Parts: sequence; C-alpha cells; structure tokens
Amino acid sequence: MTAQTLARPEQSVQLSGISWQTYETLLAEIGDRQIRLTYNRGNLEIMVPSPEHERFKEVLGRFVETLAEELDVKIEPLGSTTFKRPELSGKEPDKCFYIQNLSAVKGKKRIDMNQDPPPDLVVEIDITSRSENSLQIYADLGVPEVWIYNGVRFRINRLENGEYVECDRSLAFPSLPILEIVRFLEQAETMDYLELVKAFRNWVKSQIQQNQ
Repeated sequence: MTAQTLARPEQSVQLSGISWQTYETLLAEIGDRQIRLTYNRGNLEIMVPSPEHERFKEVLGRFVETLAEELDVKIEPLGSTTFKRPELSGKEPDKCFYIQNLSAVKGKKRIDMNQDPPPDLVVEIDITSRSENSLQIYADLGVPEVWIYNGVRFRINRLENGEYVECDRSLAFPSLPILEIVRFLEQAETMDYLELVKAFRNWVKSQIQQNQ
C-alpha cells in the first residue's frame, strides 16, 4: 500500500492497493463526518473539503435548483449520496440530481445501483485536479451528465459510448447556454450569496424570454 499526501487547499490522501472491503468499512466508520471517500479499482482517496470547495459546491448546486425552478423542471436533489459499483468503484458526488429518472427514485431511502438508475446530473468541484478519476467512476455508474468547475473553468461532460465528451449544451437544460454560468461562479468569493443567486435568476429569466 502506498500513500501520497496532496497540498492544500483541500486536505487529501491517496492510497493504492485498498480492498473493496476496506472501503466499505471506512464508509461505515466515517458516517456523517465531513470526510469524503472515492474508490476506483483499488485506489482510495480520502479528502477533507476546504471552504473554497464547499462554497463553489453550494453555489453551483443552487444554480441547478434555480434553473429547474425557472424552467419548471422537476428535480430530486440527493446531495452527496454514496453511489457504488461493488468491487469496482464508489463515490460521493458534491451534488447530484435526478431529473429524467426522478420517478424511479422518488421517496426511496436507499439507492441500489443494481436496480436503480444513476443520477441524471452530477456536479463536481475539482480544486485539486481529480476530475479524470471522477469521470471514470461516473462512467462506470452510467451518469449521463457531469458538470465540473475547477475554480477557473466550467465544463459540461456528456456520456457517449461509455466515455465523457465535453459539450457546450446541457442534457438537463438544453435550451440555455449553460456554459455562461462561469461568469457567475467567478463572483462567488466576492459577491453576497443571495445577491449572486438573484443575479443568476435574472439572467435565467432573460434567457427564457429571448427563447420565447
């Protein structure tokens, strides 16, 4: 087993040669603590999110909810629910949403990837350049769309033939130029949270009016 400690802004340790059973045991032991585990084919990352990570996570998640509200799209937000492909991979997304498959999981207390669909949209804040590993896991899970923001760049990734392709349109909200979200994210550390959400909502409304 080897370990590598990564530098801040997020405190992270990566381990290799970890069994699936060890990953399951750690998940059970950690419980609701503010520690995130990512397992991919024997490699385990243990991460303590930074304030920067959490700020962007909350803002981008709120943007998804605002889009759904203004476009009258029904969603089921499941936050950082743990999704697993036993013996292969497991991950807790920063934010996830059921949209097209909402009815399949509505009201469920547990999600079983052997019989339930994956979330339709996953949001990832990638401050420490973990996105390639994350995308492989989400491809294993069959997540149709992953949004990634690294503090500078915002990407929309759509699953095509088992691999993610970077796109300029969202499957969840195809009528709007979602990539323009980045200019609002750039203000997240300087602008009041609710004022930022209000500005974003006004932008969404203006885009809807232009499309009518």
